[in-house]
Amino acid sequence: MSDGGVSGGRAVEGAGDEAARLREEVRNLRAQVRSRPLISHAQGILQERYRLPDADSAFTLLRQSSQRFNVKLRILAEAVVRTQRPDGPTGLWFPGRARRKPPLLDAVGVEDPGQVNRGAVIDAVLSQTLAIAGTDMGNVQISDPVAGGLRIEHHTGLSEHFVEFFAFVGEDGTSCAKAAKNVALTTVHDVATDEVFAEDARQTILAAGSRACHSVPLVSASGSCLGMVSAHLENPTKGLHPAQAKALAATGAQVGRWLAWHDRTVVMDALEYLHAQGRSRGTGAGTRP
Repeated sequence: MSDGGVSGGRAVEGAGDEAARLREEVRNLRAQVRSRPLISHAQGILQERYRLPDADSAFTLLRQSSQRFNVKLRILAEAVVRTQRPDGPTGLWFPGRARRKPPLLDAVGVEDPGQVNRGAVIDAVLSQTLAIAGTDMGNVQISDPVAGGLRIEHHTGLSEHFVEFFAFVGEDGTSCAKAAKNVALTTVHDVATDEVFAEDARQTILAAGSRACHSVPLVSASGSCLGMVSAHLENPTKGLHPAQAKALAATGAQVGRWLAWHDRTVVMDALEYLHAQGRSRGTGAGTRP
C-alpha cells in the first residue's frame, strides 16, 4: 500500500508547525522592538550613574542581573527607569529594606509561592481563570507604569491579529481598560453590542471568535491594579454564577499580592545586585549624585 497520504499529512503538519514557529518568532521580534526604547533608556541611566565606558557595558549589567534573578530584561529595565536612584555613594541601593514572606497562591494551585517564578504564576492564573470561566481563550496583561496602560504577557487560544492588536492598550476603548480603571471584575455580555469597545477593537475581538469576556484585575493589598486576566467566550453570556465571581476575585487578589511581593523582593534583589556590580565595574569610586 502507498503511504503517500500519510507522508502528505506529515508534510502539511510540518508546514503548519513551521508557520506557527515563524509567527511566534515575528511576535517576539516585535516585542523586542517595542521594548528597545525602554532598555536603551535604562542603559543610559546606568552608564551615567556608574561611569561605565559604553552602552554595551550597561547592557551587560542588565542582562547578567536579569539572568541571575530570573527577571525579564524589560521588567528590570522598567524598574531601573522608575525606581529612585541610590542615595549617594552608598554600598546599598535599598538600605534597611525589610524582607517579607511571599503571599499564598493556593487559589491558582501553587504550593510554594517563594520558589516559583513570575512566568509560572502568570501561566497558572490564566489556566485557573479559564477553568473557572469554562473556556479555552484568554490572556494576561500586566500594567505598564512607564507607558501608562496594559501589555499582553501571556495568551492562549487567540488569533495572531488579536495578540498584535492588543499587544498594548491604553486607558479607554476596551473592557480590560475599564476593569483596570474601576479595579473591579468586568463582564461583557455581548461584544457585538457593548458600548465599552472602540469599533476597531470590537471587530478584532469578534474576528478572533470571542462574543463575551470576563476581565479580572490582579489587585495588590493596597488596591492597585497590577494587571488583568481575561477569559473570552465563544457565545454571548448572561453573566457569572456568584461562586464563579467569588473564585475569580480571590484568584485576582492572590496573584496581585504576589506580583507586588515579587516587585518589592525579587526585582529589588536584582536591582541591588546590579548596583553592586555597577559600583565595582564603573570608572568612578561610587555613583554620581
